[in-house]
Amino acid sequence: MIITVPTIIIILLSVVCIILGFTTLNLLRKNEKAEDIVVGYLEYLDKISRVIEAAEAKVKKIDIKGSFASDDEIGFFFKQIKQIQSILNEFQLKKFK
Repeated sequence: MIITVPTIIIILLSVVCIILGFTTLNLLRKNEKAEDIVVGYLEYLDKISRVIEAAEAKVKKIDIKGSFASDDEIGFFFKQIKQIQSILNEFQLKKFK
């Protein structure tokens, strides 16, 4: 039995197609897992952003009259809380459209 050149080429191309198909499916599965992880992280960061927004609103509501900031003993602590809140405000998740 003599194997011709076109037969060898067809066999090699078939093997290459099978290998490429397998690797493509493998990469697709890995990509879907990575996307699931990213979605989980975005949901987590969104929850943190909502907590930060609520904390900011609460701090503003507490000191609407400025009585905490003007008090010497509580004022220092309250100013520190406001600094921490301003740092947290920079951390908020940006809304994507």
